[in-house]
Amino acid sequence: MKSLASTTTLHNGIEMPWFGLGVFKVEEGQEVEASVKMAIHAGYKSIDTAAIYKNEEGVGKAIKESDVPREELFITTKVWNADQGYESTLKAFDESMEKLGLEYLDLYLVHWPVKGKYVDTWKALEKLYQDGKVRAIGVSNFQIHHLQDILEVAEVKPMVNQVEYHPKLSQVELLNFCKENEIQLEAWSPLMQGQLLDNEVLKEIASSHNKSVAQVILRWDLQNGVVTIPKSVKEHRIKENADIFDFELSAEEMQRIHALNENKRVGPDPDNFDF
Repeated sequence: MKSLASTTTLHNGIEMPWFGLGVFKVEEGQEVEASVKMAIHAGYKSIDTAAIYKNEEGVGKAIKESDVPREELFITTKVWNADQGYESTLKAFDESMEKLGLEYLDLYLVHWPVKGKYVDTWKALEKLYQDGKVRAIGVSNFQIHHLQDILEVAEVKPMVNQVEYHPKLSQVELLNFCKENEIQLEAWSPLMQGQLLDNEVLKEIASSHNKSVAQVILRWDLQNGVVTIPKSVKEHRIKENADIFDFELSAEEMQRIHALNENKRVGPDPDNFDF
C-alpha cells in the first residue's frame, strides 16, 4: 500500500485498487463529471457507481474525456433491486453498459440481498463473468448468512462484498468470514457521512500524525485489509482523502479505533429493508 495505484489481488487474479472514489448522491451531469475527472486527475484509478445513483452516463463521459487509458481504470456498477432476477439482471447490465459507454466492466455487484431473488441474480452475474463481459463479480450489503446462501450454489464465488463499514460499525465477524472465504471486503460510507469527524479519540490520533480525522479513518480501513471508496465533489477533499500512504497507525492506535465500535449504522439494515 504505497500509493493510489496500489492494488489488492482478488481470488481470480484480478487487481483491484485499495482506494477509489464513490459517487453516491453525486448529481448526474456536470457535478459527477467534474468529481470523476478531478479524482482521475489526482491519480485515482477506481470509480464506484450504481444503476440507482442515476449518474452512470456522467461517469462514462468523464472516463471517456480523461487522458488515462481505459485499461488503467477500475470501474464498478451495481444491479438495482427492482431489476433483480436472472433475465432482468442481464437486461439491466446491458442498460448500465450503454449508459457508461464501456466495452467491459471491471466489477459488477448485486446491490442488496433481495429475498427470493439474489441467488438467481448471482447466476446472471456468473453468466456475465463467464461470457467475459465483467472482470470480477461480487455483492453489496450481504451478511454472513446471505453469503453462505450464494456459496452453496455458486460456480464462481463472490470476489467482493461492499458494505457499510466505519469505526462505529466494524463488522469484525463479517470481515473475518470474508477473509476466510477469499472475498474482499469493501467499505461504503467509510466516514459515516461525516458523523465521526468530531470524535475525540480520532482527533487525538489524527493530531499525532498531523493528519485529518478522515485520513486516519481511511488509513484504518486499509490496515484492516478493507478497500475503501470515500465520496467527495470537492477537489481539495478528493486529494486530501487520498493522502494516506505516507503514514501508518500503530497497533495501539488501531485498537483504540476498534474500541469505538457500537454496531451503529447510518444506512439500512441488510436484514430488514423494504426497497
